[in-house]
Parts: sequence; C-alpha cells; structure tokens
Amino acid sequence: MLNINELTNLCGKLGCRITPECSLSEYVTFRFGGKCRALININSADSAVEILRYIRAENVKYFVLGRGSNVIVSDEGFDGVILLFGSDFAHIEVTGNTIKCDAGALLASACVHAQQSSLTGMENLFGIPGTVGGALYMNAGAYGSEMADIVVSAEYIDENCERQFISRGNMELSYRHSIFYGTPLVITSVTIELSAGNADNIKEAMNNCMAKRSSKQPLEFPSAGSTFKRPDGSYASQLIEECGLKGFSCGGAEISEKHSGFVINKGYATCADVLELCSIVQKTVKEKTGFSLELEPVILK
Repeated sequence: MLNINELTNLCGKLGCRITPECSLSEYVTFRFGGKCRALININSADSAVEILRYIRAENVKYFVLGRGSNVIVSDEGFDGVILLFGSDFAHIEVTGNTIKCDAGALLASACVHAQQSSLTGMENLFGIPGTVGGALYMNAGAYGSEMADIVVSAEYIDENCERQFISRGNMELSYRHSIFYGTPLVITSVTIELSAGNADNIKEAMNNCMAKRSSKQPLEFPSAGSTFKRPDGSYASQLIEECGLKGFSCGGAEISEKHSGFVINKGYATCADVLELCSIVQKTVKEKTGFSLELEPVILK
C-alpha cells in the first residue's frame, strides 16, 4: 500500500523530485490520460534502486516512463507510481567510438553527440522521439536501422533490486523486442558503439532523415508514433489503406491522412477514442485481409 508521506521523505533524502496526483497528459506524446498516484523524477541509478526497493517491498504498482512516445494512458489514469527517467537522468558521455547514455537521455541528443564527435552509425535513428532506455527496451528502429545495430552493453536493475550488466548478445534483440520488454528489469544506462565518420556528412544524413520524417509523418499532431507493428509479409499502413480506413475517426482520434500507420490526436482525443479506433482497424483489417495487427504502444492503465 502506498504511503505518500514515506515515499516523499525517501525522495527528499535521494534528491528526487516527486509530484503527487500528477496528470500524465503532459508526459506522453499523445497528450491525453488521467493522473497517477505520484510521479518521481529519477536522478540516478542509485536513486532508482532505492525507490524500486521501497515500492516493490510495499507492493506498490509502478511504471517506468521515458519520453512517453510509445505509451497510451488510460483516461482513468494509473493507480500507482510513475518513475520518470527524463532530464534529471540524462547524462551522455563520449569516449572514443563509444557513447554511454543514462536511460533518460533523449535518443536525439545521443545522435547529436555522435555527430559532434564525428561518429557515424545512428543517423537513421535521429528523430525517433524517445529516450535511449526506451529505444533499447523496444529495440526501436527506422529506415533500416535499429538499436540492435549499435548497442554493445547496458546496465539495469533486476527483480531483486540489484544492479546488473548485460552485453548485446544476451539482450534477445528482435523486431520491437528485447529481453527487458514486459519484465521487471529496469534499464539504467546504455552503451553504443559507432564508427569514425565525417561530421558534415553525418549532419546532412540526419537532416535528410528529419526531412523524410516531416514529409511523410503527421508530426504536427500528437501521436504515439507508428500505432501498429509491422505484420509479417506486409505493412500496417498499406493494409489500413486497402481497407479504406485512411482518415477514419472516432471522437478526436483519427487515422492520419498523411500516414495511415499513425493514429493521431486531433486535439480532443481520449484514450477511449484511440482504443475504439484501433479496435475497429484491427477487426476490419483481419476480416478483409486476414492479417492481424498488433498495437505497438504500451497501454498504461
């Protein structure tokens, strides 16, 4: 059972900011969702260990949140504690051809550090709106590149609240999956390895990547990115268009006219709107094409 006073005192000792009864809409890119019991800004791996030790011992429900770019939050909120791995836990250090990032560091920031250090290999990941920890958690990727191509190791907190090290070969990386996905293992840092390159060429490639994203994706609207995972043998956007669902909407949620693989928030969407729309898409695509579409974002409720 959550004792907010005890948790607040613990956060005070650790130097972590805590916000009780915090609305989650501003912490996720979809820009909707109810409140959590408390949101804690994690500031170090050691703090994460101590807070996890406390909330696990008290059987308190919790969720680790990064940029919130792949999360759908319930309208009723989350009856637990959010551990925010964000700007308070975002140190990036470049040593030779390797970059070590705190889990809360933005993936885009890591890309900029790489470019400024003339390191090539992650240009195609520039523009993915998540943290480095979140990117490894789901083995994020774009334009033929993914985290599995560049990660060499990571540090994490295990189910016993012990800090551990893991190399890439043991991470079970596959399409939108890692050993961390859906488990109590909490990533605290990620080390990536790149190759020497030309800073100007790298910057040009990053700019081209962002231009491609801007021209093809509805970045002007709140969303959780690609809403459905790519099914074997086809593409979600292609199947959705074939079924005549491009532009279809439920309440404030709409299948983007610009890219049918995106469900967007037109400004007044609720979680219920998004889930109803996704359900209709999944049912229609299954009936008309035989393909089963799986949601890519995590549903937090």
